[in-house]
Amino acid sequence: MNNANEIEKPRLDKTLYNIFIVIARLGLAYLFFTQLWWKLPPNFGCGSAFNFPQPSEQNFWTDNNSSGLCYWMGLESVFASKPRPVLIADMRSAGLPTISIDIAPVARLNGLLLDNVFIPNIRIFGWLVWLAEFWIFLSMFLGLFSRLGSLTAIGMTLQLFIGLANIPRPFEWEWSYGTAIFLAFTMLATAPGRVLGVDAWLRMQLLKPGSRSNLLKRIGLLLT
Repeated sequence: MNNANEIEKPRLDKTLYNIFIVIARLGLAYLFFTQLWWKLPPNFGCGSAFNFPQPSEQNFWTDNNSSGLCYWMGLESVFASKPRPVLIADMRSAGLPTISIDIAPVARLNGLLLDNVFIPNIRIFGWLVWLAEFWIFLSMFLGLFSRLGSLTAIGMTLQLFIGLANIPRPFEWEWSYGTAIFLAFTMLATAPGRVLGVDAWLRMQLLKPGSRSNLLKRIGLLLT
């Protein structure tokens, strides 16, 4: 008698899984594709002056003629020292308290890194940001090393969540970033490149006897 875990899934379940995992993978690819064009190198949409927003007591910040990647990095820096409640469930209409988590300590650490490492070296780190997002698009679109692409997406979206979720002006809805994080985690868990992706072919090559050393084979199988 077969163990319950060994019972083969119905064909319809397999078909639906394959269809929707490809849709989700291509959706994440397109999300990052759309983000490549407002921060194109070599100036990353910042203009020739590479200006950043500046704090202002009355208005929280002034644009300082900033744009592109400089504008959004600057906003992360400006709001790093402010209270940052996230994962908010406002239940006061039901006579219950509001639930939230204040990520201000993590946001301050993010601000320190931006102010002392990323912003002073924007001409270098701008390339790293752009190339990381291009890699995510390429990985998800082709289904190539899709787990590595998913890990990169998790890192990028977590950083954006820490830096921008629920900042008040302009208001950045936390679930815009939260949903992208959960989608990236789903891609990591499911290794979507195994369905109609390059990873399916790579895995067949890696699983051939004597195709690679054991270490390289394990790494390759883990990333695909």
